[in-house]
Amino acid sequence: MPISHSPPLAPRPDPDALVAQLQAEQHLATRGKLRIYFGSNAGVGKTYAMLAAAQRERQAGHEVLVGLVETHGRAETEQQLHGLEQLPRQHLPYQGRQLSEFDLDAALQRHPEILLLDELAHSNVPGARHPKRCQDAEELLAAGINVWTTLNVQHLESLNDVVGGIVGIKVHETVPDQVFDNADEVIVVDIPPEELLKRLKAGKVYPLEQAERASHNFFRLGNLLALRELALRRTADRVDEDMRDYRRERSIGDVWPARERLLVGVGGHAGDDALVRQVARLARRLEADWMVVYVDAPERQHRPRRAQEGVLKTLALAARLGADTATIPGANVAQALVAFARERNASHLVLARAQRRVSRWLPWTAASLPEQIARLDPGLDVLVLSPPLPKNESAARKPGIDRKPIAWVGYVGATLACFAATAVAELLLQVFEPANVVMLFLLVVVLSALRWGRGPGAWAALLAVLCFDYYFVPPRDSFSVNDTQYLFTFSLMLGVALVCGQLMARLRHEARVAAERERRAGALARLARDLSGALTQEQVAQIALSTVSGVFDAQTGLQLPDAQESLHAVAGSQGVMDASIARWSMEHGQPAGQGTDTLAASPALYVPLMAPVRVRGVLVLHLRKPQQLDVPEERRLLDACASQIALALERVHFVEVAQQTQVAMEGERLRNTLLSAVSHDLRTPLTSILGAAQTALPHAGQGVAHEMLEQIHNQAQALQQLVDNLLAMARLQQGGVHLKREWLPVAELVGSALQQLRGRLQGHLVQTRLGVDLPLLQVDPVLMERVLVNLLDNAAKYTPAGTAITISAQVEGTDCLLVLQDNGPGLPGHLAAEQLFEPFMRGVTESAVSGMGLGLTLAQRIVEAHGGSLQAESSAAGTVFSIRLPVPKQPQLDDDLGE
Repeated sequence: MPISHSPPLAPRPDPDALVAQLQAEQHLATRGKLRIYFGSNAGVGKTYAMLAAAQRERQAGHEVLVGLVETHGRAETEQQLHGLEQLPRQHLPYQGRQLSEFDLDAALQRHPEILLLDELAHSNVPGARHPKRCQDAEELLAAGINVWTTLNVQHLESLNDVVGGIVGIKVHETVPDQVFDNADEVIVVDIPPEELLKRLKAGKVYPLEQAERASHNFFRLGNLLALRELALRRTADRVDEDMRDYRRERSIGDVWPARERLLVGVGGHAGDDALVRQVARLARRLEADWMVVYVDAPERQHRPRRAQEGVLKTLALAARLGADTATIPGANVAQALVAFARERNASHLVLARAQRRVSRWLPWTAASLPEQIARLDPGLDVLVLSPPLPKNESAARKPGIDRKPIAWVGYVGATLACFAATAVAELLLQVFEPANVVMLFLLVVVLSALRWGRGPGAWAALLAVLCFDYYFVPPRDSFSVNDTQYLFTFSLMLGVALVCGQLMARLRHEARVAAERERRAGALARLARDLSGALTQEQVAQIALSTVSGVFDAQTGLQLPDAQESLHAVAGSQGVMDASIARWSMEHGQPAGQGTDTLAASPALYVPLMAPVRVRGVLVLHLRKPQQLDVPEERRLLDACASQIALALERVHFVEVAQQTQVAMEGERLRNTLLSAVSHDLRTPLTSILGAAQTALPHAGQGVAHEMLEQIHNQAQALQQLVDNLLAMARLQQGGVHLKREWLPVAELVGSALQQLRGRLQGHLVQTRLGVDLPLLQVDPVLMERVLVNLLDNAAKYTPAGTAITISAQVEGTDCLLVLQDNGPGLPGHLAAEQLFEPFMRGVTESAVSGMGLGLTLAQRIVEAHGGSLQAESSAAGTVFSIRLPVPKQPQLDDDLGE
């Protein structure tokens, strides 16, 4: 019996991944494309290749603009610029000189299809909008402009230390790896090192004098080979990432069974920056999330300011490379790292090859940090890396040793406290035994550790024992001891003093950390509580200003948009605020100003208030201590406060919208009820008046009576049409449109409407241009006749007597287009065409022309109920109303057209 094997089913795509992919594609559809010409070093031909490709695009008819290109005096590169339009540079003052820079605003205003921007890693002149050119490129891409640029491998942030170790020169201008990884296209420009050296000697890279020096320093054959390998490896990594993205998008198996998460511990040592860069490269290869954390342990609290600033710079570097950062308190570094790794579900803990913490007295008893972590959590993988030390730091700083100044104030204070305790004890010995005086020295040790920390506390413990021995133990005024029992007393006293002192120092540190945590949590809780009771935008603004200014010790301002999206400072704002910076921050949803990468020279920090729906305003801070926000926790507190303020503003906004909507709905309901009641009461007498006038007209002779009866008939007919419109609008508001569709020719609809208004149209020349091959329409005849009657009545009322009214119809695609055109004055200039279709909207508020502004509204809603559209526009001859209705599948000839 044959056995058939069904092919394995393809893995089903993840719905969340598909949604995220669609959202990303929608975002990229409006974003420009970034192309990077990537090389190993200067002189390989990146700019030349970029310009050659630009010439080909220009010849193909694409708009190419040279934003900024540095030729460095190379003749062959300058020749490639011929025929390409160049953007004028802007000039910025710097140290008494005028320096030329790329003009970002001019490029955004020009908005070319392709813009060339050389040297992506360039640092802009202070005073420019962004400190880095790569940030200029990011803003251009967000505006939908395609950017072509150049980049050398030594300018990648994660490879900065590696290149420095190879060539012996630290490169200061770097580009975050995300910019390179997110580029839409990377073109490698590569030539053999031997050919590059020939170009250098021929003066095609630098002038001959500069080339001679470069050949003995940077442009050595070994350096060129190493940089070339780095460039090709980095490009290969990118190709591998593209391959994995392709597999993921098409659900071709899982690349990794579970996502890796790396936790990096830094301690403020030399080489931390190199460790962070090394882990960034590792995380990119593993496609892993990674975090960088610093443990604020008690023994680290008295580090010099330079070391603390170094930790903050390392955390900032990690954030630029894409890591999450945190500073956590902990009495024990190993325990704090293990607890944080468990909390964040980290799969690997990465540490630098530490510098073993060796005790001066018992070196064999100390355990390294990885060993301590392994004992605390054997299941946690610990990776110990050996990052290269910067050459300028390795000689000055040995591993494991933090050179810090001694806190002389604490030691002097502890010494004076011990001498004071000795003097007091001398007086107490007249009443108490020496053993009872020991508690006085223990109190001094505890207070010293509480006030000045661990070191002074330990010194106070040792000095207290010595003072007690010298002054109070026989023989007095000597360190010798007659009774050996005092040796035990001294040892016990020293041990108790040391333990008490260290416990008090730890308690002091934990109290400080707890106070900081309580301050942040309390500030956020108070802000949330106060904002929850705010009912107006003004109340939210005042609460935000008072709370933020107190928490961050800053002059605080708040700018909120009005109905026209113009930013205005709220009452109570402090400090000078730049409206242009606030506008940029709001439009881009990014912080700007002091401490950011955008307009960093500004004295204030501008934080956008991001709410779920939109940006609700900008918070402006003039910080008295700008370095306060260098601490990650303080920055997160500011972001949390801004988020709370934004949510409160959005809540108040939607409450106001809901109240206005409710009032409008109640008013509309009341108005419809009133109109319906009045219309029903008017309909019966109107019918009687109209019928009586029609009956009396044939019997009245020519004269004044006939004219009066005719006027009564016409006015009663107009009033009846108005009442019919009121009733129809009331029905639409209450229950919608219920269509009774029938098959009707267009000519019959037009003829019926003209017949109904024959009296009103006597003073106009009505022309119809209806083709004989027009299809049948499946419409409600009563309602569609109402549409044409309203449009014809509108044309009759607003056009002078004797002018023409033209009705035409034709088929366009799958629609039937019915056009009504008059020779009147056209649409009112002060109103948009869409406003004419609003209920009770008239072109002129006070007018002798009768009407209530409901005819066009009713006509549009009836047409839309039929699946069509009604539009109005002005032409050179007058006003044009266009009715577009879908053409259904035509019935068979033997079908009942009335069905």
